[in-house]
Amino acid sequence: MPRQQLRIRAADTARINRELVELREGLGLPTAWPAEVLAEADRVAGVPRLPEFDATDLALFTLDPPGSMDLDQAMSLSRRGSGYRVHYAIADVAAFVQPGGTIDAEARRRVETLYFPDTRVPLHPPRISEAAASLLPGELRPALLWQLDLDADGTVLLADVRRAMVRSRRRLDYEGVQRAIDSGAADQQLRLLAEIGRLREAREADRGGVSLPIPEQEVEPLDGGYRLAYRAPHPADGWNAQISLLTGMAAADLMLDAGVGLLRTLPAAPATAYDRLRRTALALEVDWPQGTPYPALIRSLDPGRSNHAAFLKECAGLLRGAGYHAFDSAQGVAPPADPGHAALAAPYAHCTAPLRRLADRYAQEICAAIAGGTDVPQWVREQLLGVPALMAAGDRRAHEVDRACVDLVEAELLRGREGERFDAVVIDIDERRPTSGTIQLREPAVVARCEADQAAHLPLGERIKVRLTLADPVARAVRFAPA
Repeated sequence: MPRQQLRIRAADTARINRELVELREGLGLPTAWPAEVLAEADRVAGVPRLPEFDATDLALFTLDPPGSMDLDQAMSLSRRGSGYRVHYAIADVAAFVQPGGTIDAEARRRVETLYFPDTRVPLHPPRISEAAASLLPGELRPALLWQLDLDADGTVLLADVRRAMVRSRRRLDYEGVQRAIDSGAADQQLRLLAEIGRLREAREADRGGVSLPIPEQEVEPLDGGYRLAYRAPHPADGWNAQISLLTGMAAADLMLDAGVGLLRTLPAAPATAYDRLRRTALALEVDWPQGTPYPALIRSLDPGRSNHAAFLKECAGLLRGAGYHAFDSAQGVAPPADPGHAALAAPYAHCTAPLRRLADRYAQEICAAIAGGTDVPQWVREQLLGVPALMAAGDRRAHEVDRACVDLVEAELLRGREGERFDAVVIDIDERRPTSGTIQLREPAVVARCEADQAAHLPLGERIKVRLTLADPVARAVRFAPA
């Protein structure tokens, strides 16, 4: 599931960059690398653990945002009779990271890469994540190579994984791939990406699952102020995500069968969460007919429309119960009774982004051992049951970063507009204080607190006029009151 990212284009970038630096300092994030970590990265970058199997004949390509250097995945797609064969290479981070070493310890402290509008705080030193382990084109790299055979409907027939040496041929970006497909200039591999991607989307719909095409939010200058804009994901973004999801589901099945593994789980959202989304849909003028299931609604939306984009952003709230579940029957910890991921309607594991997420390295090692008929490495078994707690702390920190960045951007967007009136809908009420609640503005697409006076209650689900009372970027605070 992609994390929403913010990009800032602003008239006074110096001020915003300063505020972002202060934000990172206030959150106590490890932006500098200890000298011993950098020294180990320099040492291991040239001497990784190399597999014997040579798969450099595969015409692999990567698909990422322009300028990306931490390339976790590369794919090669082909026909197999009436079906398909997917080769999916994942960067073999464990080939560079020594268990118990300084890079390992620092990664367990950082847990995952954190994204800010102006920069990112990476999980691994750039010497590893953006160079030696990254699946850059033309470079020989160790990888975990998945082979996934599908039938004509896109259903998995076989899944296998092994360590292999690979060499990516091309580094592509979403816009370029989409343009090639739309214009008819796409080669066979890209045409297969669209074909397989659509089939996997259909199988997802059959399961009752749904993937959120969450737009990327941008802040642009406008008449000396700011406005929110969204980069709607291309269909190619979704097709690429389907290959990753396909691999994660195959990994989950492999680990469940073996009785040892690390799953990404999500319980079904409560009815109250869907009630709140209906009020948000009303605020944003998104048509949600009674009787239309949530997955069908999501598939009907156009992320290129600003109100649909804002609604999809709010739908991400249904994923907040996601977590990790480790199990090892040999240690007396059985798999979960309900191993499913509610949004995908299937068991699922994070295993395709090891350069950016700690958990994926553990899942990779387990899957490689199971598929190869070898023992799961001892260091994995010793640490496995503690990984969910690490990931939970990392996720909380990532959500704190996301929220703080959004709060800062919204405050910058509204700075200097105190006293102005806006159209809004009340989407949530504090049960203990009915004068306090959350509103959703139609334009700009901002969610904020609203405080009424003691004589008035906020009308849940209704449209109201509100007045901006506070927009403070330093405090990252935005507040409204009924107009």
